[in-house]
Amino acid sequence: MRIGIVSPVVVRLPGVHSEWEREAGMDDLARIAETADRLGYHHLTCSEHVAVPAAVAAERGAVYWDPLATFGYLAARTRRIRLITQVLVLGYHHPLAIAKRYGTLDRVSGGRLTLGLGVGSLKEEFDLLGVPFEGRGARADEAIAALRAALSQREPEFHGEFYDFSGFVVEPHAVQPRVPLWIGGRTPRSLRRAAMYGDGWVPFGLPLETLASMVREADLPDAFDVVLAAGRPVDPQAAPDAARRALERVRDAGATVAGVTVAATSADHYREQLEALHDLATAMGAGFGRTDG
Repeated sequence: MRIGIVSPVVVRLPGVHSEWEREAGMDDLARIAETADRLGYHHLTCSEHVAVPAAVAAERGAVYWDPLATFGYLAARTRRIRLITQVLVLGYHHPLAIAKRYGTLDRVSGGRLTLGLGVGSLKEEFDLLGVPFEGRGARADEAIAALRAALSQREPEFHGEFYDFSGFVVEPHAVQPRVPLWIGGRTPRSLRRAAMYGDGWVPFGLPLETLASMVREADLPDAFDVVLAAGRPVDPQAAPDAARRALERVRDAGATVAGVTVAATSADHYREQLEALHDLATAMGAGFGRTDG
């Protein structure tokens, strides 16, 4: 099992983020990213919301940094760690727009992009952007197929019900021959979608026991990633046994990648926590230093 970091600062979820993140900036995150990169953590994350309705901001959080701008900067400050959109909402973008923008990021980062993709659930945001909310699942399925056809191609071609393109040059495009696609969701359909079209599944909002059962019962492809969150923020310095148990629980539930939120009081403390977590996880046999997938 590899360990990735649910990036601080760029997303502030109620009840999860730490107070220091309110005043933190890009350099704080970049120093954390450099430490995670040096230690061999698998990935950093950045999620997407264009605009969150004020009525639900207290529940969903209001701070969502743009992943493309964020990762463009972090790509220049790191060398190995993967950059994972967790997640982009497929309905907000034409597949070729994703292929161009994030294909450029893949080139800028030296082939370190993983695209985490989701169907989306915030109807008000769909309405704001003028994209259809109803039928978004079918559109998302086709968008994933179109992305697979387009991401690493100079002259992509795809013909479907919602997306149809050929005879266009997309340059630059992704340098990875196959950009990993992780599909987010919380339903059996999302897992089927991930197994059919993607390279991994990033579930959320379900008990770990439910996720473990879904993973056991699924027919998953070889080298398929199951990316499970380790739960509440871990504190490997003050509570190493609890941090170890959190990693063991997701490993035993079938995770190939653990997504970890780290408790800290400052950016420097966060970096110290990454050192402690690295030592703890290494003793468990967790993988560090890989950059594939």
